[in-house]
Amino acid sequence: MKIEDCFRIGSILKTKGLKGEVQFYVDFDGLDAISFDAIFVEIAGKLAPFFVESVKYNQNNLAYLYLEDVDTIEKASALVKKDVYLPNKLKPKKRKAEFTLKDLIDFTAVDENEGELGRITAIHEYPQQLIAAVTYKGCEVLFPLNEEIIVGIDVVKEILTVDLPEGLLDIYLD
Repeated sequence: MKIEDCFRIGSILKTKGLKGEVQFYVDFDGLDAISFDAIFVEIAGKLAPFFVESVKYNQNNLAYLYLEDVDTIEKASALVKKDVYLPNKLKPKKRKAEFTLKDLIDFTAVDENEGELGRITAIHEYPQQLIAAVTYKGCEVLFPLNEEIIVGIDVVKEILTVDLPEGLLDIYLD
């Protein structure tokens, strides 16, 4: 399993007790509504699968995990400060009402004149507006996300259609 095939749900904070239980910080809203029996832990840049024996959700975005074959404090200690992922197929689909411009990460940006620009790699939030970042012809290109530039958003196909101001791409490519 590759990292791009998964979404991050949190990280392991510390061990709890002597029998391999770990304290897990959950930074994905609604994780308790997702049914899963395995997680992936990022170890040395690769995702290692672990089967979940039990998970107990606590308040304040904390959960306690027992993982199969992690039955000692030594085995659990090796997982501390590691990021935890689930496969993308388990990620809940957002309803239209819940969709925001920040959800455009991984959408493909297409300019009406230039064609496909690339995958949106980041959304930067500034006080006045949101800025999308794409890698176009080997250069990072930034453009604002506003009514003048956005022509359409296809949530199903994950395509953002834009009409960039004339000369904007030239600034980055020169």
